[in-house]
Amino acid sequence: MTPALEHLQKQLKQLPGVGYRSAERMALHLLVEQPQKLPELVRALQAAAGSVRRCARCGNLAEEECCPICADERRATGQLCVVENVPDLAAIERSGAYRGRYHVLHGKLSPIRGVAPENLNLPALLARLASGEVTELILALSNDVEGEATCHYLTDRLPPGGAVKVTRIGFGLPSGGGVLYADPVTLKSALEGRRSYS
Repeated sequence: MTPALEHLQKQLKQLPGVGYRSAERMALHLLVEQPQKLPELVRALQAAAGSVRRCARCGNLAEEECCPICADERRATGQLCVVENVPDLAAIERSGAYRGRYHVLHGKLSPIRGVAPENLNLPALLARLASGEVTELILALSNDVEGEATCHYLTDRLPPGGAVKVTRIGFGLPSGGGVLYADPVTLKSALEGRRSYS
């Protein structure tokens, strides 16, 4: 293996979900099987690196000061869905079930991993809450210890007076999944999040 190929493979391997074999296949595909596509890929990466940044308001990806969701006046301004990362926002958007606004924390509190409040996109969120525009805060954070700690941290910093309603997305059994194969945390969340059936 040449040094340049090895370096490319190491860089590809740093991407999430890409292991040694996948990185090797991608590198060889680009260099051997489809070398004509490589310059366009390089241009696309450079263009994205130069123009894509965080939305000044919510932390989503944007090419302008605000992302398309924040700029969309048809979105419900009173609802604010807090997510850990941009892929979480994208997943909710794909569902088509939510038409409010978002706030991306870019992580969750984790003292063990050295993630403190100052490492997250919290000042902008607290400013949005203090402005009075938010009537419902939807916490769409993961159902684990760090996610719970982050939810508690946020609810402790809400404006006084109960002007903001706080809800948490439900966690439960996946569609088509059975009780037998669910882990204990999922079953606990499914039971706690139950609603009337009619």
